[in-house]
Amino acid sequence: MSESVEISLTAVSAVGATVRPRWYFYPGVGRRDMPPLDLGLGLGTSGLDDPTTCTETVVTALEAGYRHVDTAQMYDNEAAVGDGIAAAGVDRDEVVVATKVHPENLAPDDVRETAHASLDRLGLDRVDLLYVHWPMGAYEPAATLPVFDELRAEGVTDHVAVSNFTPDLLREARAILDSPIAAHQVECHPRFKQSTLRELAAEFDHHLVGYSPLARGDLLDDPTLSAIADRTDTTTAVVALAWALERGVVPIPKATGDHVTENLAALDVTLSETELETIDAMTDGDRQIDPDDAAWN
Repeated sequence: MSESVEISLTAVSAVGATVRPRWYFYPGVGRRDMPPLDLGLGLGTSGLDDPTTCTETVVTALEAGYRHVDTAQMYDNEAAVGDGIAAAGVDRDEVVVATKVHPENLAPDDVRETAHASLDRLGLDRVDLLYVHWPMGAYEPAATLPVFDELRAEGVTDHVAVSNFTPDLLREARAILDSPIAAHQVECHPRFKQSTLRELAAEFDHHLVGYSPLARGDLLDDPTLSAIADRTDTTTAVVALAWALERGVVPIPKATGDHVTENLAALDVTLSETELETIDAMTDGDRQIDPDDAAWN
């Protein structure tokens, strides 16, 4: 694996708080030097099955200030997400667009074919992040991962990423890929803090992107978060998102309606070290997303 990537995961304010890496490049694989990958609080679109609602939500998010939109082949909404990106009054180059290859599409030829199909559905000539969605199904590291290098070299994606990997699988992927892993997406929230993977993200210089940052709504009535929300005059959702940002995690909450803009308040909330430590001390529970054939089972 190339060790030419150098990323600082220091939280810096852009639209509030974002993780800014320094300039880095990928030699030897036919691509131009890449600009830094800025990942701030993003919009998750898992479960946004209705095309009209999905498109409207993406438009609302981008016009409110989001600059990171996450979708996947598995979500069956790439076309609606693309319609939202096109309809919003935001320059495409200002938006980080991420999609993920379905685990059943991870054989080499299928990766190539379906990645191009994703671009067609999105109406884009490239994505910023292309993930291996789950290391299962047709996933064979030595066969699958080099195709992601090829797609980045071809300009299909600017960055290669993985999702739902264990520490061992993450290390294996780093050894196989020529491209740096730009992001690792996993479930992460105050009741499932992913301490080991957060440490590895810092060690390996990649972003840790957290899905289900509100534990699918289970955190909304949490007494610890509610008490902090009362003291900071905000909501439990905002407190949970602010904790993630403060701990170097890029949260991608799914939201619709007013919640889309309400979640942006996390960018303006500063939790005290005592409040952060109180959240850190919350007991971890079970995963919200735990398929039987996940790599950790």
